[in-house]
Amino acid sequence: MSFAKLALPLALAAMSTSAAAALVDLSGWTAQGGSSNWAVAADKNSVFQSVNGSPTVFFSGSNDQGKALSGKIKVETTGDDDFIGFVLGYQSGNAAALATDFILIDWKQGTQSYHGCSGAAGLAISRATAGLPDSAATWCHTGSVQELARATNLGSTGWLDNTEYTFDLVFTATNIQVKVNGATELNVAGNFADGSFGFYNYSQASVRYSALEESVAPPPTGTVPEPASLALVGLGLLAAVGAGKRRKA
Repeated sequence: MSFAKLALPLALAAMSTSAAAALVDLSGWTAQGGSSNWAVAADKNSVFQSVNGSPTVFFSGSNDQGKALSGKIKVETTGDDDFIGFVLGYQSGNAAALATDFILIDWKQGTQSYHGCSGAAGLAISRATAGLPDSAATWCHTGSVQELARATNLGSTGWLDNTEYTFDLVFTATNIQVKVNGATELNVAGNFADGSFGFYNYSQASVRYSALEESVAPPPTGTVPEPASLALVGLGLLAAVGAGKRRKA
C-alpha cells in the first residue's frame, strides 16, 4: 500500500485521539428539586441516590452541549418501580422554575396511576417548559412536560431490579442520542438549549450512577469535516506523497 493511501486513516486516527473520554469528577455537582440524598463515592466517579421522593436532579453546573456522557446505571432494590434517568440542558433552579427549556429522559419500571393519570412504563424523552413539579405533568408527560419520542426497543419496557445497564448520551444543539447497552434507543433532532448534564430520580430510591466518562460529541454520520480538519488531512497527504516520491527516487 502506498504512503498516500495510508495518510488519510492515519490523520483521522490522530484527530480522534484528541477527543478521548475523561473520567467525570462528581464532587462539584449539585442536587436540586425534592427530597433526596445524592451521596458521591470516595472515588468521585459514582453517586448513589437513596431517597424515594419528589422529582430531583443532580447536575454538573457547566454548559455541556457538544459533549457525550457515558456510564452505568443500576437500581439496587426490589422495593419500587418508578422513574430514573437524565436531564440535558438543565440550568440551576430549573426544577422549581415556572419557565424552563430543558430535556428530560426518564425510564419507568412499571405503569402506574398517580395524580389522576397513568404513568407509562418505558423509556421516553420529553421537553420540560415549567420545571419538574410533583404532578401529572411530570408523572404522565402532559402539559408542561411534552413527550417528544419513546425509545425504539424500550419504549414500553421497564428497567429490571438489581440490573446494571450501560448508557451513552450525545447532546448537541440540534441532536440528542441515547444508547442503552449499546443499542440506539433515541435519536431526536430539534433545537435544544445549552445547559448541564444531570441525573434524575422521581419516586425511586437506591439508584447508582457509576463509571462515568465525558468526551466531545462525535459528529453525525456523513458530515463534512471542518476546514481546519481538512487542512490537517491535506498536509498529511502531501507529506506522505513527498516521502513516497523520495523513496522511489
